[in-house]
Amino acid sequence: MAADKLARVKDALKSFPDFPKPGILFRDIFPLFRDPSVFNDLIDLLYDTIKESSPGVQCIVGLESRGFLFGPLLAQKLGVPFVPIRKKGKLPGDLVSVTYDLEYGSDTFEAQKGSILSGQKVVIIDDLLATGGTMKAACDLVEQLGAKVDLCLVVIELADLEGRKKIPKPLKTLITF
Repeated sequence: MAADKLARVKDALKSFPDFPKPGILFRDIFPLFRDPSVFNDLIDLLYDTIKESSPGVQCIVGLESRGFLFGPLLAQKLGVPFVPIRKKGKLPGDLVSVTYDLEYGSDTFEAQKGSILSGQKVVIIDDLLATGGTMKAACDLVEQLGAKVDLCLVVIELADLEGRKKIPKPLKTLITF
Protein backbone atom coordinates (compact mmCIF):
# COMPACT_ATOMS: atom_id res chain seq x y z
CA MET A 1 0.00 0.00 0.00
CA ALA A 2 2.74 2.50 0.93
CA ALA A 3 4.67 1.54 -2.21
CA ASP A 4 1.58 2.28 -4.34
CA LYS A 5 1.14 5.67 -2.67
CA LEU A 6 4.79 6.51 -3.16
CA ALA A 7 4.62 5.54 -6.84
CA ARG A 8 1.56 7.77 -7.35
CA VAL A 9 3.32 10.69 -5.65
CA LYS A 10 6.50 10.22 -7.67
CA ASP A 11 4.53 9.93 -10.93
CA ALA A 12 2.76 13.23 -10.19
CA LEU A 13 6.01 15.19 -9.89
CA LYS A 14 7.09 17.18 -12.93
CA SER A 15 10.59 18.10 -14.06
CA PHE A 16 11.58 21.25 -15.93
CA PRO A 17 15.03 21.33 -17.52
CA ASP A 18 16.98 24.59 -17.51
CA PHE A 19 14.80 26.27 -14.88
CA PRO A 20 15.44 28.71 -13.28
CA LYS A 21 18.71 28.77 -15.25
CA PRO A 22 20.56 26.58 -17.74
CA GLY A 23 21.84 23.31 -16.33
CA ILE A 24 19.26 23.08 -13.52
CA LEU A 25 16.60 20.36 -13.55
CA PHE A 26 13.75 21.78 -11.46
CA ARG A 27 11.62 19.23 -9.59
CA ASP A 28 8.11 20.65 -9.27
CA ILE A 29 5.91 19.45 -6.39
CA PHE A 30 2.91 21.64 -7.25
CA PRO A 31 1.23 19.04 -9.50
CA LEU A 32 0.73 16.98 -6.31
CA PHE A 33 -1.81 19.54 -5.13
CA ARG A 34 -3.94 19.28 -8.28
CA ASP A 35 -5.11 15.77 -7.44
CA PRO A 36 -6.55 15.56 -3.91
CA SER A 37 -6.08 11.78 -3.76
CA VAL A 38 -2.36 12.06 -4.63
CA PHE A 39 -1.90 14.89 -2.13
CA ASN A 40 -3.64 12.75 0.48
CA ASP A 41 -1.24 9.90 -0.35
CA LEU A 42 1.68 12.28 0.25
CA ILE A 43 0.32 13.45 3.60
CA ASP A 44 -0.26 9.81 4.61
CA LEU A 45 3.34 8.91 3.70
CA LEU A 46 4.75 11.88 5.63
CA TYR A 47 2.51 11.14 8.63
CA ASP A 48 3.50 7.45 8.67
CA THR A 49 7.18 8.39 8.45
CA ILE A 50 6.84 10.69 11.46
CA LYS A 51 4.90 8.12 13.48
CA GLU A 52 7.55 5.45 12.76
CA SER A 53 10.68 7.60 13.03
CA SER A 54 9.73 10.17 15.66
CA PRO A 55 7.13 8.74 18.04
CA GLY A 56 6.08 11.28 20.63
CA VAL A 57 6.91 14.30 18.46
CA GLN A 58 5.80 17.50 20.22
CA CYS A 59 6.11 20.11 17.47
CA ILE A 60 6.25 20.30 13.66
CA VAL A 61 8.46 23.02 12.18
CA GLY A 62 7.96 24.00 8.54
CA LEU A 63 10.54 25.85 6.47
CA GLU A 64 9.65 28.80 4.31
CA SER A 65 7.89 28.41 2.10
CA ARG A 66 6.99 24.96 0.93
CA GLY A 67 7.30 23.41 4.37
CA PHE A 68 4.23 25.54 5.14
CA LEU A 69 2.21 23.42 2.70
CA PHE A 70 2.68 20.17 4.63
CA GLY A 71 3.53 21.22 8.17
CA PRO A 72 0.16 22.52 9.39
CA LEU A 73 -1.71 19.49 8.04
CA LEU A 74 0.72 17.10 9.69
CA ALA A 75 0.70 19.03 12.96
CA GLN A 76 -3.10 18.97 13.04
CA LYS A 77 -3.17 15.24 12.26
CA LEU A 78 -0.60 14.59 15.01
CA GLY A 79 -2.29 16.93 17.52
CA VAL A 80 0.83 19.07 18.01
CA PRO A 81 1.71 22.74 17.33
CA PHE A 82 3.02 23.98 14.00
CA VAL A 83 5.80 26.59 13.97
CA PRO A 84 7.03 28.37 10.85
CA ILE A 85 10.67 29.25 10.31
CA ARG A 86 10.80 32.27 8.02
CA LYS A 87 13.28 34.37 6.15
CA LYS A 88 14.52 37.52 7.89
CA GLY A 89 12.04 40.35 8.25
CA LYS A 90 8.82 38.34 7.89
CA LEU A 91 7.97 37.66 11.54
CA PRO A 92 7.02 40.18 14.23
CA GLY A 93 8.02 40.15 17.88
CA ASP A 94 11.07 38.87 19.71
CA LEU A 95 13.00 36.61 17.38
CA VAL A 96 15.86 34.15 17.34
CA SER A 97 17.87 34.05 14.14
CA VAL A 98 20.59 32.10 12.38
CA THR A 99 22.54 33.19 9.31
CA TYR A 100 23.71 30.58 6.84
CA ASP A 101 25.73 30.48 3.64
CA LEU A 102 24.30 30.09 0.17
CA GLU A 103 26.14 29.45 -3.08
CA TYR A 104 26.44 33.21 -3.59
CA GLY A 105 26.06 35.07 -0.30
CA SER A 106 24.08 34.32 2.82
CA ASP A 107 20.56 34.34 4.21
CA THR A 108 18.92 34.41 7.63
CA PHE A 109 16.18 32.28 9.17
CA GLU A 110 14.07 33.50 12.09
CA ALA A 111 11.59 32.04 14.56
CA GLN A 112 9.61 33.73 17.29
CA LYS A 113 10.95 33.28 20.81
CA GLY A 114 8.66 31.01 22.79
CA SER A 115 7.15 29.40 19.69
CA ILE A 116 9.17 26.24 20.27
CA LEU A 117 9.57 25.25 23.89
CA SER A 118 12.82 24.21 25.48
CA GLY A 119 13.13 20.43 25.50
CA GLN A 120 10.43 19.84 22.88
CA LYS A 121 10.91 16.96 20.45
CA VAL A 122 10.72 18.56 16.98
CA VAL A 123 10.29 17.35 13.40
CA ILE A 124 11.45 19.78 10.71
CA ILE A 125 9.75 19.44 7.32
CA ASP A 126 10.51 20.85 3.88
CA ASP A 127 9.83 19.90 0.29
CA LEU A 128 13.39 19.49 -0.96
CA LEU A 129 16.90 18.79 0.26
CA ALA A 130 19.53 20.06 -2.16
CA THR A 131 22.83 21.35 -0.73
CA GLY A 132 21.60 21.05 2.87
CA GLY A 133 22.29 24.60 4.03
CA THR A 134 18.67 25.49 4.69
CA MET A 135 17.91 22.35 6.69
CA LYS A 136 21.13 22.66 8.69
CA ALA A 137 20.27 26.28 9.53
CA ALA A 138 16.82 25.18 10.67
CA CYS A 139 18.37 22.53 12.94
CA ASP A 140 20.68 25.18 14.43
CA LEU A 141 17.76 27.55 15.01
CA VAL A 142 15.60 24.91 16.70
CA GLU A 143 18.50 24.03 18.98
CA GLN A 144 19.08 27.73 19.81
CA LEU A 145 15.50 27.69 21.10
CA GLY A 146 16.44 24.79 23.39
CA ALA A 147 14.47 22.08 21.58
CA LYS A 148 15.64 18.73 20.24
CA VAL A 149 15.54 18.03 16.50
CA ASP A 150 14.31 14.45 16.40
CA LEU A 151 13.83 14.19 12.64
CA CYS A 152 14.37 16.16 9.44
CA LEU A 153 11.86 15.13 6.79
CA VAL A 154 11.78 16.04 3.10
CA VAL A 155 9.70 14.93 0.16
CA ILE A 156 12.56 15.04 -2.37
CA GLU A 157 16.32 14.70 -1.98
CA LEU A 158 18.75 15.58 -4.76
CA ALA A 159 21.42 13.06 -3.81
CA ASP A 160 24.11 14.31 -6.20
CA LEU A 161 24.30 17.60 -4.28
CA GLU A 162 25.23 15.69 -1.08
CA GLY A 163 23.17 17.91 1.23
CA ARG A 164 22.64 14.94 3.54
CA LYS A 165 26.27 15.27 4.66
CA LYS A 166 25.53 18.67 6.25
CA ILE A 167 22.56 17.48 8.30
CA PRO A 168 23.62 16.58 11.85
CA LYS A 169 20.28 14.96 12.72
CA PRO A 170 18.27 11.95 11.52
CA LEU A 171 16.99 12.59 8.00
CA LYS A 172 14.23 10.80 6.11
CA THR A 173 13.44 11.31 2.45
CA LEU A 174 10.47 9.97 0.50
CA ILE A 175 11.90 10.32 -3.02
CA THR A 176 15.55 10.51 -4.04
CA PHE A 177 16.79 11.72 -7.41
